[in-house]
Amino acid sequence: MGQNLVKAMRLFIRFLLLGCVSFGGPAAHLGYYHKEFVEKSRWLGESEFARMVALSQFLPGPGSSQVCCAIGYRRAGLVGAMAAFLGFTLPSFLLMSMLAQASADRMALGVVPLVIQGLKLLAVVVVADAVWGMAERFCRSALHWGLACGSAMALMLFPGLWIQCLVLVVAALIAGCLSCERENTASTVAYRWPKKVPMMLFVAALLLVLWPTEGHVLGIFSDFFQAGSLVFGGGHVVLPLLQHTVGESMDPDRFLTGYAAAQGLPGPVFTLAAFLGVELMPEHPWLGALVATLGIFLPGLLLMLALLPCWEGLASRPRLGAAAAGINAAVVGLLFSALYQPVFVSAVLSARDMALVVLGLFLLRGRQWPVLAVLMTMVGLHLWIPGAH
Repeated sequence: MGQNLVKAMRLFIRFLLLGCVSFGGPAAHLGYYHKEFVEKSRWLGESEFARMVALSQFLPGPGSSQVCCAIGYRRAGLVGAMAAFLGFTLPSFLLMSMLAQASADRMALGVVPLVIQGLKLLAVVVVADAVWGMAERFCRSALHWGLACGSAMALMLFPGLWIQCLVLVVAALIAGCLSCERENTASTVAYRWPKKVPMMLFVAALLLVLWPTEGHVLGIFSDFFQAGSLVFGGGHVVLPLLQHTVGESMDPDRFLTGYAAAQGLPGPVFTLAAFLGVELMPEHPWLGALVATLGIFLPGLLLMLALLPCWEGLASRPRLGAAAAGINAAVVGLLFSALYQPVFVSAVLSARDMALVVLGLFLLRGRQWPVLAVLMTMVGLHLWIPGAH
């Protein structure tokens, strides 16, 4: 237990630093995780990291936070999962909560919009680097390249809440059916059931929020828990769902301001819940932010902790391993579609922006600069190069 506490403290610090610089949304966060924990620290292998990413795509909730929680769990058990999640989420939670309590007029002052645009360009660089690296690792055959390209095309042409899950299921079926390996029961890993405690907590919380509730605090938790249980497809999908559930209770401009800020700040986009919680409980702003944030994150984190053991056990079987490899290839397509929409479309507005993206990609991938150094370069150049804004 003592060793796990020491590991948990180290996890908290590592993820806290990542939470301060992880701009760009879920796809970019996966790139940061891979660079930090697979390439640099070597805490995870390529296939193990890919299985975590694939499982997060099947589950509702914030995918990057689920992978963060899974990494912490693999490193130091339940306390490690909590430390990793708290470290990664805390900077964005504090910034969004304080921003909601600030005057709306201050967000448009000075160079803030220009800085946010520079951060968006960095997001393009990070996501492109993640797509490039994962394609090299997971697309080593014509079949896997076909699954990756087909997944990207499907998500670009038919974006929707359920298309992402459907694409992954189809990729798994195709890769599994075309696998030439035979099942060898003597060498497979024994099947493991889902973890009982997190699954029971999820079911209990779901029954609680579906029951007619009274009270402002419990009502906010119920609304955000239901949203976190239904959001498939990444952080940007949370916008229409939250607008439907809680957006009508506040000024539309404030709601959109909070969403725009969540896109420009580091950390998970789902900390938009902190901003909205402050708006819904102005008399107790920090309580509102905490309740809303716990509500929207809790379903996905509980499901990840419950299903991770049996998911990895199933994926280790030969034919199911081939299906998992197909899912990994499809994840490359998912990341590529995210690179185009919303990351590239919202960030690259001119030829000069594209030139800065090319430079950033050269510095990050060609020269192996640290992400923080690339961040400072991208923001600085966007602020000072004539015509960049």
